[in-house]
Amino acid sequence: MRIGVPKEIKNHEYRVGLTPESVAELTHQGHEVLVEKHAGAGIGDDDAEYRAAGAAIMPDAASVFAAADMIVKVKEPQAAERAMLRPGQILFTYLHLAPDPDQTRDLVRSGAIAIAYETVTDASGGLPLLKPMSQVAGRMSIQAGATALEKAHGGRGVLLGGVPGVQPAKVVVLGGGVVGFHAADNAVGLSADVTILDKSPAALERLSNHFGARARVIYSNKASIAEAVASADLVIGAVLIPGASAPRLVTREMLKTMKQGAVLVDVAIDQGGCFETSRPTTHAEPTYVVDGIVHYCVANMPGAVARTSTYALNNATLPHVVKLANLGWRNALLADHHLRAGLNVWRGHVTCAPVAQVQNYEFMSPDAALAA
Repeated sequence: MRIGVPKEIKNHEYRVGLTPESVAELTHQGHEVLVEKHAGAGIGDDDAEYRAAGAAIMPDAASVFAAADMIVKVKEPQAAERAMLRPGQILFTYLHLAPDPDQTRDLVRSGAIAIAYETVTDASGGLPLLKPMSQVAGRMSIQAGATALEKAHGGRGVLLGGVPGVQPAKVVVLGGGVVGFHAADNAVGLSADVTILDKSPAALERLSNHFGARARVIYSNKASIAEAVASADLVIGAVLIPGASAPRLVTREMLKTMKQGAVLVDVAIDQGGCFETSRPTTHAEPTYVVDGIVHYCVANMPGAVARTSTYALNNATLPHVVKLANLGWRNALLADHHLRAGLNVWRGHVTCAPVAQVQNYEFMSPDAALAA
């Protein structure tokens, strides 16, 4: 198979779909890998390293898309990239379609076979290709929140861990999954006053067992969220419904109860955000203020630590890339129902139920697509 790796073009996105080590694995198994020039510059890997791994270096994205049977990326394809997709071409990347009807429309029109990292499952019911970036984003959310809390960045001027004789910042984490756990862990490590809210009894037990007296673990409902947010210096939005838009847990009315200069970090912004006042921002302009509350809503947070993120992501995605290349998309998905769960768009049909529901498309199941 010919596998194409274009340079990412989203604002301040420095990650790359395949590392040189991943390229070497694919070429060793007899596949061709076409890498756009300078695609790995953001992670410190130059074209010579990709050539040494067996890749062909292509002059631009157009030549990659034109020649490749499968495109491997990191972020959702931008409009210019979607225009280069063709019928039957495999696209393997993060998509986050639920809050992005324009992307869904273009993928449907393209006739491509779009497989989303974020809806691939595993035997434990987890999301193994989303997990590494959730770990990174969770940890980064505390860094970003701490910076936004500084007075020079519009925040309250509060140090997360405080100092002897001065109270630490109150950090509230909405959601106790992978993002929420890593956010809370970092915040606890910085000696902040941490509260975690979640609805799952199993998650509450797991979090309580891990953190003990170092963090409060509370059942999440409208009243408990409102109470926690009102007293918070920093709120981390870390909720996820796989494939669907994130629930809006913090309303604009709640902002009126918050301290001026408090900070909201919405890690769920890829799925539409979990704060009513959230809108996507970039690393170039990461924050904005609504009703005196600082919002940090960067949609590609892990892109800021591109090398760590790319290698962590490749550790999870490479086995699936190899499977798709070795077997072809149909046989790979037939052989692996967890990978099959990643099929979001197939030859003009939406094959992810939450996306079809929220955007009013007729839903075709992945099984039906494979049988067609």
